[in-house]
Amino acid sequence: MSIMQYNGSAMVAMVGKNCVAIAADKRLGQRALTVSTDFEKVFPITDRTYVGLPGLATDVKTLYDKFRMRVNLYKHREERTIEPETFAHLVSHMLYERRFGSYFVEPMVAGLDKNNEPYICVMDVIGCIDSAKDFVVGGTASDNLFGMCESLWEPDLEPNDLFETISQALLNAVDRDALSGWGAVVHIITPEGVITRDIKGRMD
Repeated sequence: MSIMQYNGSAMVAMVGKNCVAIAADKRLGQRALTVSTDFEKVFPITDRTYVGLPGLATDVKTLYDKFRMRVNLYKHREERTIEPETFAHLVSHMLYERRFGSYFVEPMVAGLDKNNEPYICVMDVIGCIDSAKDFVVGGTASDNLFGMCESLWEPDLEPNDLFETISQALLNAVDRDALSGWGAVVHIITPEGVITRDIKGRMD
């Protein structure tokens, strides 16, 4: 088993009409053993930018602390809030710095820029950015998520429709992956604010 699959995860980000959503499961495992059913994998960076960290749980905690420090330094130096795309490049640079002893995490960034344009991207362990105009997926259930998202996603979804689409895609994908699941959390980022909802999944 790959070290990337050791703790298990499922994560997806989707673009809507002037909104963006990012969702992740809640399971923390050690291979097939479930350790926790309330493990946080998606973190706020600013009011309009979130980062998801599927991968090894210890590196998830380490990287979030490093991201938070770098973003605070940026805010003090630049005297403005970091944009999602700028933050994605900051993350990419941090991962590439450690390319010979990489963090076992594939970060996912989702947010709205100052013009309320959605931005989503996902990276590999050395920071190669893959941005998209529809959706990005990550974690052990990524193959299942690709199929569900291809089937369900439509352009210009309103926030409520986007929530329904991303929730159905994630729940149906984790049902077919033994290493992820146990409910999920969905963050919908809109110009008015962030809506966070917990969704209940199969508990087996």
